[in-house]
Amino acid sequence: MNDKLRDEQMEIIQKNQCLWEIPKAGNMNVPGRIYTSSSMMRSITREEAFKQVVNVAMLPGIVSASLAMPDIHWGYGFPIGGVAAFDWEEGIISPGGVGYDINCGVRLATSSLAEKDIKNRLANIADALFQGTPAGVGSTGVVKLTKKEVKKVLCQGSSWAVSRGFGEDADIRRTEDQGCMTNADPEVVSERAVERGLKQLGTLGSGNHFLEIGIVDKIYQKEIAKQFGLFEGQVTLMIHSGSRGLGYQVCDDFLGYMVRHSRKHGYDLPDRQLSYAMIQSSQGKNYFNAMACAANYAWANRQILMHRAKEILMRSLGISPRDLGMQLLYDVCHNIAKKEEHTIDGKKKQVCVHRKGATRSFPPGHPSLSSEFQSTGQPILIPGDMGTASYILSGAEKAMEETFGSTCHGAGRVMSRNAAKKASKGRAIHKELEKKGIFVRWTGRSTMAEEMPDAYKDISEVVEVVHTAGISKIVAKLRPVVVIKG
Repeated sequence: MNDKLRDEQMEIIQKNQCLWEIPKAGNMNVPGRIYTSSSMMRSITREEAFKQVVNVAMLPGIVSASLAMPDIHWGYGFPIGGVAAFDWEEGIISPGGVGYDINCGVRLATSSLAEKDIKNRLANIADALFQGTPAGVGSTGVVKLTKKEVKKVLCQGSSWAVSRGFGEDADIRRTEDQGCMTNADPEVVSERAVERGLKQLGTLGSGNHFLEIGIVDKIYQKEIAKQFGLFEGQVTLMIHSGSRGLGYQVCDDFLGYMVRHSRKHGYDLPDRQLSYAMIQSSQGKNYFNAMACAANYAWANRQILMHRAKEILMRSLGISPRDLGMQLLYDVCHNIAKKEEHTIDGKKKQVCVHRKGATRSFPPGHPSLSSEFQSTGQPILIPGDMGTASYILSGAEKAMEETFGSTCHGAGRVMSRNAAKKASKGRAIHKELEKKGIFVRWTGRSTMAEEMPDAYKDISEVVEVVHTAGISKIVAKLRPVVVIKG
């Protein structure tokens, strides 16, 4: 197909069923490419996020294309759902390409339980998890740290949590990057950021963060599902959280600095929110190393959340660890910048891949994957809204060829939080969900309105795009039965 659309002066060419291209024009260094469906593309061209794809294509050192996944929506500087890679020697790094919630990510644990084992106790499970999981803006956890100990977390990530009894060594192996970016340097993290990290380890946070008990509703690839330890009717635990106030502060500190840095050097920015530093400059290295600290904090945070949720489930159900049989399937991150090697124009090249609201999708045989996933490819966890479904996918080789080993990360919003609040006026969202068999507990007056299912794209349509495009493959579908929201 080569159907053409036009958004103001911008030409859009449909390359195939799932891919649209914005040809290189004006100050663009590379084309823009958007993976989506025809129905979703019509709305995307009317949104600011579409223009953000073009703006990113103007940044120095960008290679191949400015990419967007089907869950694309407006973000700070980069669109959420955006992917861009920059030459490691001559390219840039941008806080706007990572976002405020550094290493916001998802982890999924499987269990030995089937739906029949919990279906009559869902309300009690929801109450227990809600009471035992610190959630909401400014929430504090049971893990209280000194500044010296916080810096150890920033250096060690998941392994710090496991060494303190929160989980097992196998969890580290099943976490992206083994739960630690080794370039982390706490000395470039501000005192304010460290202070914000003192009491928030092991907390869920607010907004779209959640803890969810789900059921494996359908399996699409039986052999891979078997290797992932999945079976139909199985009880799962999914956690979506990030680096909390510490990560937010790291981003805020460096955004302010990068704006001043860009002005000082006279950088020609298509949007001030795309302020940046060259990766090889001291400023670029400082941000990269501070971002790694926040990423490590997030991995430790999710590790602790999972361990405590596991304990709560055993207590509320009155069962042993052996009966529960819970183990981590995988932990994936988004909102991150990584140094990776990719083949570009037939040559291997070191690049800095920004994934903002996008998830890694490494294929079978990739050297970054542990032995469990060498034959299957990386597990990919795509949460939907709290009223529909979530999906487990596997990494695919085509992602390495087209998207720097990347895929979507969620459903993607179609309503702003204010619009959602207006649309939900007069509705009892939690009662609507309970009629569907979904028990929700939450903090915050407006949380349910802001996060109602109608505020998000159809997750099934989103994952169908990446599956059809071949950049990741659907393995299984989950449906929620208990949701804890910040």
